Amino acid sequence: MTPSALVTLDQHVRQIDSFGDEVFRLFHGRGQCFEGLEQITIDWLNGQILISLFKEHSEDFLSALTLHVEQWLQLEIWQNNVHSVLLHHRSRAGAPMDVLFGTLAHTQVVTENGLKFLLDLGQKQNNGLFLDMKNGRKWVMEHAQQKNVLNLFAYTCGFSVAAIAGGASQVVNLDMAKAALSKGRENHRLNEHDTNKVKFLGHDLFKSWGKLRKFGPYDLVIIDPPTFQKGSFALTKDYKKILRRLPELLQDGAHVLACVNDPSLESQFLIDEMQAQAPDVQFIERLKNPSAFVDINPEGGLKSLLFNYSQSDSDIHL
Repeated sequence: MTPSALVTLDQHVRQIDSFGDEVFRLFHGRGQCFEGLEQITIDWLNGQILISLFKEHSEDFLSALTLHVEQWLQLEIWQNNVHSVLLHHRSRAGAPMDVLFGTLAHTQVVTENGLKFLLDLGQKQNNGLFLDMKNGRKWVMEHAQQKNVLNLFAYTCGFSVAAIAGGASQVVNLDMAKAALSKGRENHRLNEHDTNKVKFLGHDLFKSWGKLRKFGPYDLVIIDPPTFQKGSFALTKDYKKILRRLPELLQDGAHVLACVNDPSLESQFLIDEMQAQAPDVQFIERLKNPSAFVDINPEGGLKSLLFNYSQSDSDIHL
């Protein structure tokens, strides 16, 4: 990242004429489409601007970026809408947050697709909502009516919130991180949902198949794992273990939304793995990412793949 590349960023920011009422990615350098800006993103968080740096930067770059922020704060749209500007050093130990303007609000409620989500800022690398999954959550909300939904690697339950908002009869959330599930419960409360319809299971997936079957079969299963989680999940090794167990969890005609967010793995990886491990679960389509997440390589960003299960004679247990 070089200071001269910030001219491009400045031009992009100055083209923004409305922040709107919903959270969104204001600038996405991670898609490799802006030379010299590959390790920077900017998000609008309903009053707070979050600038994230994914690699260490020079002092010259940081000084130049800070100067641009000071100039942006003179723009009328920023003066009327921006309460704080935060700089998140994601590559540094502890992922520290600098406040370039205003005061850091450690908790921030944002709106996406008309739903409310609670973010934690300045405490961890991730704030509680992955913005590139917006269209996936919208698809779930539009297709969840009267569905029994299983949400694996639930994190803060964004898919669960979308499913209940869309009329799901039940959502089962599973994630080893109980603290994240607690945030998920709070997200449901923010949206005034009936949490009697929602289950929060803080368990190891690979030791919980029996418990998951108890609440099934499911009309929709969502799989959105981390690429790597030390001691519990490695995508290229463990994804197949999930896929081969899918038929025992699925209702005939069920959908599966399976996701991969590793830039080194293409959609075909997941399509091939599904064909090998669960051939009755057939690929339908890949959901589009939000338009802000432009990527020079269409397979470099998030891959959200939709599948459909049709029960074969061999899967029917008499």
